Formats: sequence, C-alpha cells, structure tokens
Amino acid sequence: MRHPFRAILATLALASLPALAQDTYKIDPVHSEVSFKIRHLLAKTSGRFTKFGGTIKMDPANISKSSVEVTIEAASINTDNEGRDKHLKTADFFDVEKFPTITFKSTSVKEVAKGKLEVTGDFTLRGVTKRITFPITNAGTQPGMKPGTVVAGFIDGAVTINRNDFGIKYGPGVLGDDVTISLNIEAGK
Repeated sequence: MRHPFRAILATLALASLPALAQDTYKIDPVHSEVSFKIRHLLAKTSGRFTKFGGTIKMDPANISKSSVEVTIEAASINTDNEGRDKHLKTADFFDVEKFPTITFKSTSVKEVAKGKLEVTGDFTLRGVTKRITFPITNAGTQPGMKPGTVVAGFIDGAVTINRNDFGIKYGPGVLGDDVTISLNIEAGK
C-alpha cells in the first residue's frame, strides 16, 4: 500500500525547488532604433520613431518560451522633415490622434539557426492587427555599463509589410505599398 503522505511530500519538495525563470529585459530606446523605409517615386525615403519601449523575456533554456512586447508612440515619427512629419501624423497616414500607439506582441519565438530568431506576433497599426514574423539576430548578452547590470542585443531585424493592409492608402503611384520596418534593439536587465 502506498503511503498517502509520500505523494504530498514529493509535491512539496518539487514546489520548494527554485523555478527556472525567464530573464526580463527592458528595451533601452536611447541605444535602440525602430525605423522604416518606403519608396517615394524612384528612391527610398526613411524615417524612425523616437519614443518606444517594451520588454523582452528570454528563456535561455528554452527559447520557445521567450516573448516580446513593444509599444511605439506613433506621434514620435521623425523623417527629418517637419512638414512631412506633420502630414504623416494625419488621417492620411498614422492618424495619431485616433491611434496613438503601434504595438507588437509576440505569439512565438523560434531559433531557426544559431543566434538567428524568428519572432512571430500580432502587429497593430491604425487599429488593424496582422500576424507578422520578424527574423532577427540574437547578439547575445554582456555586462552593462553600470556594475551588476546585463544588456542583451537583438539586431538586424527587418520585415516588409503592405501599408494598404493597415488602411494607409494615400498617394498611390507616388508611394510604394511595401514598407520595410527595421529593428536594432539593446535591452537591459
């Protein structure tokens, strides 16, 4: 006959073991970049967002248990042209008064090769959510500038979306439909 308390004691012993926790990193916007490129007539025009943040939870033992959440302030768009930036904030483009944030929330993280990740998730722009996948390089971790801190790098991430899918239809023939979004992220633990 099994001792009824053995199962309870085994459960309590397992519960007292330290759980393997994910490492949580906060995106450092000062040392990171969220940028984009779009065709204008025959050349490409670029811009960036200057206010964004988020968290990256990395599980080094099982990368598939990792996650990413990012929020971008749409009104922080900067193309180094004040007139263009003002237009981009209107309903023709980002409609920042109605849709103040752009968000990404991962649904899966896969390591497809050593240091190469595919981060899939829900990308929301102008109230429209689409599933996208960012291929990105995990640059690893190292000690930060302040004693006791650790930083992680995620670089050379790029994905192309169709702006029409998000209700941005202004300027057909003048502006390309494809927009390439690029990420270079440093995050601190």
